[in-house]
Amino acid sequence: MRFLPHTDADIRSLLRAVGVAEVADLFTEIPAELRARAAVRLPPGASEPEVRGRLERLAGRNAAAAQPCFAGAGAYPHFVPAVVDQILQRAEFYSAYTPYQPEVSQGTLQAIFEFQSLVAMLLGMEVANASMYDGASAMAEAVLMAWRINAKRPRVLLSRALHPQYREVVRTYTTGAGAIELVEIPVAADGRTDAERLAAQLTDQVAAVVVGHPNFFGIVEDLEHIGTLAHARGALLVTATSEPIALGLLKPPGSYGADIAVAEGQSLGIPMSYGGPGVGLFATRTSYVRMMPGRLVGEAVDGAGRRGYVLTLATREQHIRREKATSNICTNHGLMALAVTVYLSTVGKAGLRELAVANTANAHRVAGRLTASGRWCLPFSAPFFNEFVLHGTHAAAAWETARSRGVLAGVPLRRWYPELADGLLVCATETHDAAAVDRLVEALE
Repeated sequence: MRFLPHTDADIRSLLRAVGVAEVADLFTEIPAELRARAAVRLPPGASEPEVRGRLERLAGRNAAAAQPCFAGAGAYPHFVPAVVDQILQRAEFYSAYTPYQPEVSQGTLQAIFEFQSLVAMLLGMEVANASMYDGASAMAEAVLMAWRINAKRPRVLLSRALHPQYREVVRTYTTGAGAIELVEIPVAADGRTDAERLAAQLTDQVAAVVVGHPNFFGIVEDLEHIGTLAHARGALLVTATSEPIALGLLKPPGSYGADIAVAEGQSLGIPMSYGGPGVGLFATRTSYVRMMPGRLVGEAVDGAGRRGYVLTLATREQHIRREKATSNICTNHGLMALAVTVYLSTVGKAGLRELAVANTANAHRVAGRLTASGRWCLPFSAPFFNEFVLHGTHAAAAWETARSRGVLAGVPLRRWYPELADGLLVCATETHDAAAVDRLVEALE
């Protein structure tokens, strides 16, 4: 529904005040040929029932909505408790934008404060910000932050086992930064980051080492060893987690000495929704807090001694000089951050662990069934969480066959990893029941 606050009389009055006859006269400074090219040719309007019918027909063409999806690769199907949507639909949350005025934004500020507290606990860090756009942008911001901390070190080592799209976002961010040099560390035979090649690349020119926890292949990295190597040469350890459910079972990155830990929060109460939205989790050590991008909500007391919440750190360009800003991300993903908060509060520490154990068991059960016939194998020997690489010389054809039978049998890896052209990245979570797994096995066999 269009909202037009100005009546025809209002418009005529405004035009007289500025001395023109019609609205088009306001744009005469723009050449006529450019104005003609800028015209938007929209189709005729439609009624609400017509629009609804059209959208339903389009939605019906999305076959993936009804077929088993074992894709993973950064977006994971998980059960979302009804309480998450129930809280999100409250008007004071879904209509709120940003807490510039704390005196009228206490609810929003408290929700963000609770989100920060939960993220810090989840990642095992001392302080977390009020969220980033998604896991990829959070990782890119972490690289820039590490470079600011180690300003005289121009090189950042990225594991090739990191999500390839995350690495692309980092390249985009750092292209304009000038002096940052990105070096990829290859993957070892077991699926982990090659520690020997990493050690060989670690010099006093390296600002940070960035690895996944787990990595893109679902493999659990040896963070303790990598952290020891990085810190011995004065580099920071940065971790990126695209599947945070894993942290219900794995130790948090902070316990391995991570200096900056980021994650994608989609698994924590946010449906996949064909790729978005997500929410970036970002945490670090208190000693680095003034280098941290985004915003930070803190707890304070007012003049009467009552508890209240305020923005205690806002180092973006809207608040300080642009050249002094740590980030140009305009706002936190408030509604998605609230979903993460409600989800983690509902599931709890014990529930998150139970969920992580169930994911691990299901993924290993699926891997066992797929490799039992001998047509498929697991090329990597390191432990994995809820996704794994499946290898077979017939992978491309088998994947197409499975798709024709209504099953998304993982993600073909040839697009990003030529050396794994015969590999599929397969994910299994608590949402994949026995019937779905049977369909996957039958389609691939």
